[in-house]
Amino acid sequence: MEYKNIDSQHILVRLDPNDEIVTSLMQVAKEENIELAMVQGLGAVKKVVMGVYNVPEQHYKANTLEGAFEMLSLTGTIDTMAGKPYSHFHIAVGDEQGAAHGGHLNEAIISATAEIVITKLAGSVDRRKSEETGLNIWKF
Repeated sequence: MEYKNIDSQHILVRLDPNDEIVTSLMQVAKEENIELAMVQGLGAVKKVVMGVYNVPEQHYKANTLEGAFEMLSLTGTIDTMAGKPYSHFHIAVGDEQGAAHGGHLNEAIISATAEIVITKLAGSVDRRKSEETGLNIWKF
């Protein structure tokens, strides 16, 4: 992984083969003291673990895909929970037949590269666990 601050609000991140997306972006967030940001990206992955949240059961159903996938979209936020960097990312990937798969991103391993833009936002937002949904939600 390499990254570059291109101005006071934007960081470009390039991920390389075998880099893991969430771990890499959390490393950048920690190194750059990011408290609030939007994330968007694209690239190629060889393994992705993504899920769908069942609200009544308060449980994620994780799906793991391995093979050749284009990362059609990575989107999400970086903020904090208990003062530490926290991520909430969603991903959509396309397989070799053109079918799309998506969900909440738990893990994704890069096969070739990824190009990700972090846009820092003014201020900060921390999270708290919602008793109603079981999710870590923004605390205003």
